[in-house]
Amino acid sequence: MEFAVSRAGTTLVTLQGGSDTTACDEATTELAATFESLAAEGPITDWEIAEADVYEHPNGPFDPYTISVEFSATVVVEAADADEATELGASAIDEALEDAGVDSVSYASPPTASAD
Repeated sequence: MEFAVSRAGTTLVTLQGGSDTTACDEATTELAATFESLAAEGPITDWEIAEADVYEHPNGPFDPYTISVEFSATVVVEAADADEATELGASAIDEALEDAGVDSVSYASPPTASAD
């Protein structure tokens, strides 16, 4: 049976930015490009970026910003039941993000599975 497995989380993006707004916009754009690439190549089938906030301001004029970006990602997996789908989907999301270089990921809640 086919299941859609979703997971919501947060990642930290470190980059140079001219202001809080610019840094948040750049972090969102950078993460969106990563998700678009993952969706085009698989396994991510759907994604959304919810919010970006400054996690850590620069200490000096040439230091980078660290931005906290909230996201959700969905994959489709074949599984016998929702429990197996949840496990397979969570692993697929973790591997996709790791392979894409998305670091410092923390999840707000456990993955959810729904029959497609």
